[in-house]
Amino acid sequence: MSGEVLQSFFESVAGQITTVVFIFLLLVLVMRTNEKKNDVSVLVKTAILLAVAFVLNHVILFKMPQGGSVTAFSMLAMFLVGYLFGPRQGILAGMAYGLLDLVLNPYVVHPMQIFLDYPLAFGAIGIGGLLRNNKLGIISGYLLGVLGRYLVVVLSGIIFWGEYAAEGFNAVSWSFFYNMTYILPEAVATVAILMIPQVRTLFDRFKVK
Repeated sequence: MSGEVLQSFFESVAGQITTVVFIFLLLVLVMRTNEKKNDVSVLVKTAILLAVAFVLNHVILFKMPQGGSVTAFSMLAMFLVGYLFGPRQGILAGMAYGLLDLVLNPYVVHPMQIFLDYPLAFGAIGIGGLLRNNKLGIISGYLLGVLGRYLVVVLSGIIFWGEYAAEGFNAVSWSFFYNMTYILPEAVATVAILMIPQVRTLFDRFKVK
């Protein structure tokens, strides 16, 4: 299926409804905190965090010309789902957010590019939940999640956006450099905030053990 056809589909009402259905199903799966229990409170808190992430993602501090921007800690809000409830919930919630971004800002050139740039890139942030029980796990987990997102968008950049590489770069070096220019500043600013003990204590109050 060509990029033009996919672009038209995701811009259509049918495409948007289909994507919203997948978002709903992913959020329903978030409720399952274990094999036997559905926890509606996890769904509600996840929805709140994703709403916060959505708002913060639109508080743009710096926007890159070829896509990507430094936002007001939107990646932290997404990461907190995995940190508070576990990596499974974090990955599913991130994928749901990526599909929401696809509904609102579709830019499609290839089926695999959709998967990389939307559900997988944001879902990768949730893997930071794997370190949630480590000492200073909120910091190390956040960095792991950000690294996961970075590697996914770098891969997408190499495969699909290499033609936009600046002079003196090839597809690989440009993707590594370009994506670092907007992901790294936000990560550094976020870690600086998380270094404050009171901030970490505040988030830890809501963590599901």
